[in-house]
This record gives sequence, C-alpha cells and structure tokens, in this order.
Amino acid sequence: MKTFGLIGYPLEHSFSQKYFTDKFKKENLLQHQYKNFPIERIEQIEDIIAGDKSLIGLNVTIPYKQQVFPYLDEMDETSQKIGAVNTIQIKRTGGMIRLKGYNTDAWGFYHSLKPCLRKKYDSALVLGTGGASKAVAYVLEELGIHFIYISRHPKEKNQISYQDLCGPVLYNFQIIINTSPVGMYPNISDFPDIPYEFITKDHILFDLIYNPEETLFLKKGKERGAQTINGLKMLHLQAERSWEIWSGAD
Repeated sequence: MKTFGLIGYPLEHSFSQKYFTDKFKKENLLQHQYKNFPIERIEQIEDIIAGDKSLIGLNVTIPYKQQVFPYLDEMDETSQKIGAVNTIQIKRTGGMIRLKGYNTDAWGFYHSLKPCLRKKYDSALVLGTGGASKAVAYVLEELGIHFIYISRHPKEKNQISYQDLCGPVLYNFQIIINTSPVGMYPNISDFPDIPYEFITKDHILFDLIYNPEETLFLKKGKERGAQTINGLKMLHLQAERSWEIWSGAD
C-alpha cells in the first residue's frame, strides 16, 4: 500500500482527500490511499511519519505551511523563495527518512491565471497578506506584473488599506485577486470591501476560494462584466503537480 495524506487543522472541508480518492479509483490505483491527519500541533508530524511506513507524500495546509520548515531536510527553490510549503515528498532509504518540501500552489495559480491574460495586464491588487498571498505574489513577479497588497492593517510600503481603494486605483489595477478567506463557506454572504462600482469588463477577478464555486466577490464582478476565475482549477492543478512529485515524474 502507498499512502498519501494531508496535515492541517481543522480539516472538516478538505478538498484533497476526495480528489485523490476519486483519482485513485478512476485510475485503478488499488494500492493507493489518501488520509486526513488533523493535527493540533506541528510536532505531531514526526509521529505520523514514523508510525506509517507506507506514507510517502503529504500535502500541508493551514496553519502549517511555514511551521513545517524545521522538519524538512530540503526545500526546492520555489518554496524557498515563496516562504511556504504545501507538498512534502517522503523518501525512505536504508532506514533513513528524508523530507523535501515543495510549493505547488504557485504552479496551480500560474497555470490558472496565465491562459486568461488575453491582453497585457501589468498591475494587480492582492487582497490579503496571509500565507496564501505568498504564492500569488511569487507568480505575479514571475509574470512581470506589478502588484500591491490590500490589508485591513497595512504595515509595509507596498500595502494600502481597503479605505484607500477608489476609482483611479481600480482603473490602474485591473487584476484583483482575493487571497483572504472572506466569502468562504459557511460565511457565503461576506465579500471583500472594495468599490465594485468601478469594476469594468477590462478587469479580472480571481478568488482563491473554491467553496462556494461563485463567491459574492466573483458574482459582483461578473455583474459588472469582469472576467472571473475561482480557485477550483488552481486546486486541481496543484494537486496534479503534487502527484507528479510523489510519483517520481518530477
């Protein structure tokens, strides 16, 4: 049996377990399984890995994408630059265990956004400054897209507050990416506090949230004629990238 899993806390609404269980069934991978490991402390990762010798791959979600660093033997270049890990490859050879960290969120976001850039977009607003924003920022830099963060409590030079958003700002920043949890199930009546009246058909609104599939953020953008993208494709792409790493196709 080959075992894969997800660490995080809590894990009530995990996408990964259903995705990989369905994938293994569809591809007739009968000796593969995917488990959720809801751990309250990152230290418990050691017990999980030591306790199941069939475990060869882990996904990592909130709140451990940075807390996991001390338990890794190696990190790929992308995860080092982003400062977050969401995929771990576990290699067991000669009684030794080595863990290598990767970030597949950036892969998923890049390949979700890039096909939608039908014209030259050179500026973006990133709503939120939490862990999810790190992969987004990395990809925007790779694409040569200037960006600023929108924060409830701006502290850095490239951050402004939601109160600073106005018509001229939205005119000059035509990609708007929600990396915050605002609008996520079960709080589906919430939405980021931006001036939607200035959204046009020239805007792209990208929400990393996938549940619900259409958040109020996206719905309000669509009503103004904007192109909208939810986080589901990004999740599928990052999951498949994780699978490539674990199966040795990397």
